Amino acid sequence: MTDFGSLFFGGDGTLIIIVLTGLTTALTLGGVFWIFTAANEKRQVDRRLATITSRAVGGGMGGADTVASIRRSNSDSSVVILDRLIKQVLPNRRQLQMRLVRTGYKISIGDYLVASLISGIVFSLIAGLGVGLSPFLVLCVFLLMGVGFPHFVLGYLGGRRRKKFVEQFPEAIDMIIRGIKSGLPVTEAMGVVGSEMIKPMGTEFSMIADNLRFGKTLDEALLEIGERIKRPEFDFFVVALSVQRETGGNLAETLENLSDVLRKRGQMKKKVKALAAEPKTSAMILGSLPFIMFAIIFVLNSGYIMTLFEDPRGMFILGIGLLSEAVGVAIMVKMVNFEI
Repeated sequence: MTDFGSLFFGGDGTLIIIVLTGLTTALTLGGVFWIFTAANEKRQVDRRLATITSRAVGGGMGGADTVASIRRSNSDSSVVILDRLIKQVLPNRRQLQMRLVRTGYKISIGDYLVASLISGIVFSLIAGLGVGLSPFLVLCVFLLMGVGFPHFVLGYLGGRRRKKFVEQFPEAIDMIIRGIKSGLPVTEAMGVVGSEMIKPMGTEFSMIADNLRFGKTLDEALLEIGERIKRPEFDFFVVALSVQRETGGNLAETLENLSDVLRKRGQMKKKVKALAAEPKTSAMILGSLPFIMFAIIFVLNSGYIMTLFEDPRGMFILGIGLLSEAVGVAIMVKMVNFEI
């Protein structure tokens, strides 16, 4: 195993210090350039908005609030060069944008790519210099922490937000029902939901109300939110409104039935989750056991376990083990996950 201290104070220490110094300098200069470029673009946009606002006020268009509200950014990064590269080179840009929007945070594609790159570099340096892994394994760590880990984090944040949306949805439907029964149009009732409920429900229904004010139809506004939410519960709601508009009938009664179905669906999911809690715990223990044992052996006798990384036969055995582990974990996850 490579001694981390000797790399800095003996042998190849000079080369590594130069590499780390150059990397730190590059990241620092890049960050300073990023900040100044973003600030310059913001000043330009503010000047343009100020010009438009002064013309609007003079022409009686309603002032600064009306004009500023029409601005909608189409940039994927505050750095012009990176924004152009993203639009021209990055595949599936629209899909990545949607994943970022589903998190509920204002994260641009440029910010996400820079964070992924920094994450991959930092963990690769730790794996290469601190642990002494081979270049192939360092590359695997870079791909895992620079591509796989940020992708997993996005999926987790988006799933958590959609789960919270589903939990709040029956209450939002009940609020719409009360608004309809009191004489409000369904669009106005949705606006009440947007203003009264907390995130993420209030945010999504506020966007529906805003889209309607900007001239979109109700179907277009609902489909836009449905594409972002991607939950069958919201699809049920959209279908119920569409069928009611085409065939007529009592919308309040239809939504009451939908709210009841969604609540029972949520209760059934909680029962299934409780029944599957023990198998899930067993699956997590079995899946993490090889890694726990690896960490224990590494702490007690690192030279013994590092043979797996230094000998080609050990690398082959390690690859077979990781593949078997991935297959076993996938099977256990499939067995304990139930779709309601």
